[in-house]
Amino acid sequence: MSWGTLCYVRLVAYAAGTLVHLFILALILAYRRRRAFERVLFFLVLSLFLGYSAWLLWANTSIHYSQPPYGTTLFASLLAWAGFAFLPGLLVWAHVQYGVTYGMARWSAGTILLVTALMLPIPQALTGSLHNVASPVMLTAFLDPGAGPGQVFALRLMAALFCSIWFDWRFSGKGTAARERQLSRIMMVLWIAMVGVITSLYIFRALGDRLVEDTFFTTLLVLGCIPAAVLIYFMLRFNFLQMARQKNVVYAVSATFLALLYLAVVRRIGMWLEPVLPPEATASILLFVLVVLYEPLQRRVGRALGGAFKSQVDRLQRLMVEIQQEARAGELDHLREYAERRIREEFVLRSVHIRLSGAARETQSQSRGYEELPLWSGDEIIGQLEAEAEGAPISGEVHAALEFVAEQLPAAMALSRAIEEKLHLERELAERERLALVGQMAASISHNLKNPLGSMKTLLQVQLESPELPESLRGDCALVVAEIDRLSAKLNQLLRYAKPPVRTGAAPQRVAAVALAEQMVTLLGHEAQRRAVRLEFEREPEETFVRGTEEALSDVLSNLLVNAIEVLPAGGNMQLRLARRNAALEIEVTDDGPGIPAEFRSKIFQPFFTTKPSGTGLGLAIVERRLTEMDGSIRWQSPVRDGRGTRFTVTLPVAE
Repeated sequence: MSWGTLCYVRLVAYAAGTLVHLFILALILAYRRRRAFERVLFFLVLSLFLGYSAWLLWANTSIHYSQPPYGTTLFASLLAWAGFAFLPGLLVWAHVQYGVTYGMARWSAGTILLVTALMLPIPQALTGSLHNVASPVMLTAFLDPGAGPGQVFALRLMAALFCSIWFDWRFSGKGTAARERQLSRIMMVLWIAMVGVITSLYIFRALGDRLVEDTFFTTLLVLGCIPAAVLIYFMLRFNFLQMARQKNVVYAVSATFLALLYLAVVRRIGMWLEPVLPPEATASILLFVLVVLYEPLQRRVGRALGGAFKSQVDRLQRLMVEIQQEARAGELDHLREYAERRIREEFVLRSVHIRLSGAARETQSQSRGYEELPLWSGDEIIGQLEAEAEGAPISGEVHAALEFVAEQLPAAMALSRAIEEKLHLERELAERERLALVGQMAASISHNLKNPLGSMKTLLQVQLESPELPESLRGDCALVVAEIDRLSAKLNQLLRYAKPPVRTGAAPQRVAAVALAEQMVTLLGHEAQRRAVRLEFEREPEETFVRGTEEALSDVLSNLLVNAIEVLPAGGNMQLRLARRNAALEIEVTDDGPGIPAEFRSKIFQPFFTTKPSGTGLGLAIVERRLTEMDGSIRWQSPVRDGRGTRFTVTLPVAE
């Protein structure tokens, strides 16, 4: 290869290296994802950009001036120092951080020491070489075997390349996606090629063959551009690092670079043809060529933009199809969470919130990347879609896509709400049918069992009153009477659960809650004493009336208190507390028992579910039904403290 060809190839390599690294910098700045890897990658690409810029500046200065101005030389020196001083350390740091980000590597004392050692700049190796060598071949001077600083820089660079080869070899087998493994293999091959070229450059520099040395140096310059070009290809083609999601940024940066390249070509051709044509005439002719090529360029650009638009529309339609399918599950809260997650992932946003009207609202973000779009249902705003980007303002492309999603979301939410209401009605109808069946069964049991049980109990009580009954039989008869009472209580509980709620158009009834609670504590206090359980009662100083019937509130209190008494061991403590909260009365039943096991917590209100050998599993089910009749609610907490205890809190509306 001749000297002239080497100069032109080298000049193209300088320009290409500057542009490809500047392109990546533009993508990273537009993306602004707040992750450590993106930050390290930014500084690595910035160092290469500054280095190639220094080479390009030096080359153009050498072409235009026989003796480069001192200021230009100094500025190129500073650019080169800023670019190459930290390059070896940043190269290794980027690989380590990439592995840490994707779970393929971790920081250790050895990696920290290695990165720190390679990050130490050697100003003499950089600025001294740039000042003393009257040639654009700066890196050759850094790798000069006869220069001590150059040898140190070469060793640091070679060490960084060997580390990069090792990391990419590991990543090529551990990457989660096939494209990531393919990228690692390509980078590993490029690092190996660079090591070979630098080694050859060293050998021929020592032999003094200047032409071969410059050939290898030019090859190294071209190789230095290829990793950035490969990275750009993977970003644009496979959305590597998700930086190419904002197509408008990619198109704008690409168009700007193409325009700059064309202007540079126009200027260069004008210089070549200056002996024949004035530079202005050459520029006019080459710019006029663009007018001739306008129509074919317009068609190609139109097809490209049309394809991009179709791809974007297809992408949005796929997203909305996924959301619509999720809406068919009939769970609005789950749909909202799913839509927030998918929108955040699809458009690479920091946060997304779908907030319905009346929902609790957090403090509005003050970042530049925050936007809020209304959700319209007809002529009514039912909520808003809040989106926040990663640092930078939301691009016009993403904003348009979010507007489309905001227009479609109300329909999906309406579908989910309608299906949810339909499922609720179906469940309520099935519950009513089941309760009707239970009611028929309970009525049949009551008719067939209660009367015989009553007769049996009467006969046994008569026998117990007879003084002639032997003592050996008296205990057995008393035990049978107790079992008959227990069986009658179970039948009564089943009848209470099967009894349908009474709803009339008359004025709602009210019941004195404090007085009824005192009555329950008195009735159940003897059972608590028999079991050695301490029952505390804390009440409001004044009577409080709640909406409902005495029978319903009695069922609520008795079932909660009996459950607490039965679950406590001897020496246990329980508390019944009544407290007024504005327009509601809170009733708390707390015990320090073993608590509710995790595997049973989702079933405690299901009918006929019990963990007690003699239980029916209807106590809490009756509580829930009676509270529904009284427009009340119940919540519970277990454990309460130190891994033990259960607290049930009933909230009832106060009757004015």
